[in-house]
Amino acid sequence: MGAFEYTALDPAGRTRKGVAMGESAREVRVSLKKQGLSLLTIQEVREKNQGKHQSVFRGGRVSQAELTLATRQLATLVRAGLPLAEALEAVSRQSSQKRMRLLMLAIRTQVLEGQSFSSALVAYPHLFSDLYRETVASGEQTGKLENVLERLADYLENSRKLKQKVGLSMIYPMVVLVFALGVTVALLTFVVPEVSKVFADFDHDLPPLTQALIALSDFLRSYGWFVAAGVVMAWIGFGMMLRNPKARYQFHRLLLVLPLVRTLVRGLDAARFARTFGILTASGVPALEGMEISARVLVNLPMKQAVAKASIKVREGGSIHMALSETNIFPPMLIHLVASGETSGNLSGMLDRAAEAQEQEVETYVATLTGLMEPLLILMMGGVVVTIVVAILLPVFELNTLIK
Repeated sequence: MGAFEYTALDPAGRTRKGVAMGESAREVRVSLKKQGLSLLTIQEVREKNQGKHQSVFRGGRVSQAELTLATRQLATLVRAGLPLAEALEAVSRQSSQKRMRLLMLAIRTQVLEGQSFSSALVAYPHLFSDLYRETVASGEQTGKLENVLERLADYLENSRKLKQKVGLSMIYPMVVLVFALGVTVALLTFVVPEVSKVFADFDHDLPPLTQALIALSDFLRSYGWFVAAGVVMAWIGFGMMLRNPKARYQFHRLLLVLPLVRTLVRGLDAARFARTFGILTASGVPALEGMEISARVLVNLPMKQAVAKASIKVREGGSIHMALSETNIFPPMLIHLVASGETSGNLSGMLDRAAEAQEQEVETYVATLTGLMEPLLILMMGGVVVTIVVAILLPVFELNTLIK
């Protein structure tokens, strides 16, 4: 049975648009005529939309900002009482991105054919995460789709803001580091060789620092491109190595023990876990299923494995906070708040608080770290420049001493 969009006139002469199900357009025409409608146009939904729209998304993506906005608009329209199909069409018209417009129309097509919203999202796993699909499915089952969509929009927005804050905090230190390396390489490859010509006829042995500087300059001039190629090849090799699950697991495990890095990695994934688990439990997803879904959104593999093991203990009858505590990975504050949530029956609320606390801790930590890195990088750059200047001036000082 197919879905057919139609435009017709009712007995009062008003235009009516809608969708009717039938084996053929002829069957739909007969059905509409029995309802007293005078058919104007009719077209099968699948023919008009599906083939054109769905193929666009094979391997394609939409930005998180667009997805957040679309989710927020859907929540508002559904809360206002608009049918889901009409809400999807309205969001499509309002979107400024062609890919998002086509995505909304493709989903609308499947909804018009009788599929549920969550079932339609399954066709686009690279666009809608397990969290998104499971939460929408729960909202449909409980009849609170608008509430679920609003929470999803909040989740996506908070996640995007945290990524932006962390990313923007690292821009300035990276710019200073790149600038420092560029200045150092320029001095060694262009300035030092010109200055070393002055000491070519110097009869006295040059100071060890000056000799080392000239040797490093000669090496960079002769083999600099090989060094650069080696760095690029090493980076590519490292990326290929991380494709191996065992190597990637060991690397992620190393991140959890490295000073400075471990706090950031653990904090980000703990916040991600708490936020995901909180929105799932608030949407009516069972706690055990919520833990399993939350484990999939974690980036660090040892932490993901720890949540998977904890969910097994919960399935066997253990409490969530004890299962998480035994992993020895998650921050104590998160575990204490989960324990409070289990005791008070407000697990989703405590998880939201835990997520906010972890996100705030990560932001503070990144701000402190970058605040310390900036002067250290400047001092390092100044030290390199001073070292080069001293290495150049030492022979001049020795020459003056010999003349005296």
